[in-house]
Amino acid sequence: QVQLVESGGGLVQAGGSLRLSCAASRRTFSYYVMGWFRQAPGKEREFVAASGGNTIYADSVKGRFTISRDNAKNTVYLQMNSLKPEDTAVYYCAADPHYSGRDYKEYDYWGQGTQVTVSS
Repeated sequence: QVQLVESGGGLVQAGGSLRLSCAASRRTFSYYVMGWFRQAPGKEREFVAASGGNTIYADSVKGRFTISRDNAKNTVYLQMNSLKPEDTAVYYCAADPHYSGRDYKEYDYWGQGTQVTVSS
C-alpha cells in the first residue's frame, strides 16, 4: 500500500506559478512511477505528467509544467508556470509500481487531490 498526500494548490492569476507536492508513505518510492493528473468539473480525469524511467507530459502543459522527484524525501513535485484559466482543476498524484503511461485507469494508488484555480 502507498498513501499519497498532495499539497500546494490554491488560487493564482493567469500567468502565475504554483508548485504542487505529493508525499508518499512508502520507503520504496524510488521504484514507483509517479504521475500527475487533473480533473475539471464535468470532465474526465486527464493525464498531466509522469516520472518513471522516462518523463512524459501532456501536450497542453509541455514547456510550462515540470515534474520532478526527490527520492530521499519520497516526494514528487509539479512546478506549474504560465498558468492559464483552462488549467483550473483538481490535481491528483498517482503511483504505480509498473505502469508508466497516460491512462489514469492503470494507476493503482491515488491521493485525495488538491484544487488549483487560475483566474483570468
